[in-house]
Amino acid sequence: MLKHHVPLAPLTWFQVGGTANTFLKAETTEELVYFLKQYKKQDYFVLGAGSNVLISDAGTSRPVIKLHLHNFDITHESIIVDGGMLDRTLSLEMAQLGLSGFEFLSTIPGTVGGGIFMNAGAYGHEISDHLQWIEYVNRDGDIQRLRQDQIKFSYRTSSLPRDFVIIKAAFEKRPLSKNLVFEKMADYQKKREESQPVRVKTGGSTFKNPPYHKAWELIDQSGCRGMMCGGAKVSEKHCNFLINTGHATADDLKTLGTIVQEKVLKTTGVLLEWEIICI
Repeated sequence: MLKHHVPLAPLTWFQVGGTANTFLKAETTEELVYFLKQYKKQDYFVLGAGSNVLISDAGTSRPVIKLHLHNFDITHESIIVDGGMLDRTLSLEMAQLGLSGFEFLSTIPGTVGGGIFMNAGAYGHEISDHLQWIEYVNRDGDIQRLRQDQIKFSYRTSSLPRDFVIIKAAFEKRPLSKNLVFEKMADYQKKREESQPVRVKTGGSTFKNPPYHKAWELIDQSGCRGMMCGGAKVSEKHCNFLINTGHATADDLKTLGTIVQEKVLKTTGVLLEWEIICI
């Protein structure tokens, strides 16, 4: 379904941002392919769960695509899921089947497609660990497939071009006692609840961990814990999280993040790289 002048703030975890001039809610692959063929000359953006994105208060003139493709299928060797499926849903589906390796995804508020692009990870695991192949639509509207070994994955990134739209992914099946799988999930959930601000308007981890460092420690050392800019605040519980306290603008959040970068660079000599995507 194609719409125009769609408010994006309600679709993001920060709950800030302007409108999209052009917005596609893709409910079928055919609809997505048709759209990409029409808009292939424009710099479009795929919006997943809206958990790691900060959209400008002015909105965006870039066409925005949101996938409503979240089917789940089982073959003899693989689990095949649509790119629009939530990470948490995939984790729960795997647990119900007594399949391990995806317990950590229950703590990541994103989609499978977005998770593959950024190689989402937590607690020593990454989504690429169990990936077999992806199916995607390119800018020309062509559907193609890549094996896991044809993609270069590293910390919170991949070699996949940003104009690819992942529509399907296949993962390995790793059987384990269902009880053990749910126990691991519960343990990860408990750790997340204890260490992260999970019940506020946030975008997840703001900055990537630099080599040999943890971003939150550098931010804390630089005196940024609890710092505010307008309605934006550095979380006191986990200072690699920015929070919309209720009336923040996107500009407040971006400005605060930039101030944190500057203070950390001045104090430690390390330049933090944004993990949140700023549109």
